[in-house]
Amino acid sequence: MLELAPLLVSALILGLLGGGHCLGMCGGLMGALTLAIPKEQRNRRFRLLLAYNVGRILSYATAGLLIGLAGWAVANSPGAMVMRVIAALLLIAMGLYLAGWWSGLTRIEALGRGLWRYIQPVASRLLPVSSLRRALLLGALWGWLPCGLVYSTLLWSASQGNALDSALLMLAFGLGTWPVLLATGLAAERTTAILRKRGVRMAGGVLVILFGLWTLPGPHQHWLMGH
Repeated sequence: MLELAPLLVSALILGLLGGGHCLGMCGGLMGALTLAIPKEQRNRRFRLLLAYNVGRILSYATAGLLIGLAGWAVANSPGAMVMRVIAALLLIAMGLYLAGWWSGLTRIEALGRGLWRYIQPVASRLLPVSSLRRALLLGALWGWLPCGLVYSTLLWSASQGNALDSALLMLAFGLGTWPVLLATGLAAERTTAILRKRGVRMAGGVLVILFGLWTLPGPHQHWLMGH
């Protein structure tokens, strides 16, 4: 677990830095969820939103576990090197997107639209949300919304070659998205304002790009691990 700690922190930071993107993708959903809560349930809004986000993050962890099994299957094959290179390139693309320099990352979201066509009608039937169970289930379904940021992180987590590690990394990534999607009122406005500052986005993007370069297989990793 200690060896995984730096990666967990990295996944947490990826989720936090991607908060601006998450706000664009899921912010409207959160607003719709809030407005859809019946008036008599408004006093339970925070608990319903919490359940929604728990379901969403658990879906990330489930996806991490499933794709992590594939990563484990190829961990000791030539395909492991290819997966790691692709994961590194996607991280670099993610950094370019976060910094506002290139938005090509969003194109891979088309990969999940076929599945989403079947999930969305089921999710829509859960509105309006009137119970914690419905909120939890709705979040678990919305977690499969096509998202280039999630896909990139998924492939990076799978490149670790361990299904449990992959699930934990996706769990940490999901927790990193909480400040924007869960917080309400002034705290959320302040967090969003900070994450949308160009300097913060550029700095975060550069950090993710550097992380992607470090992920690329090569002698530099042996040198870094030695230090």
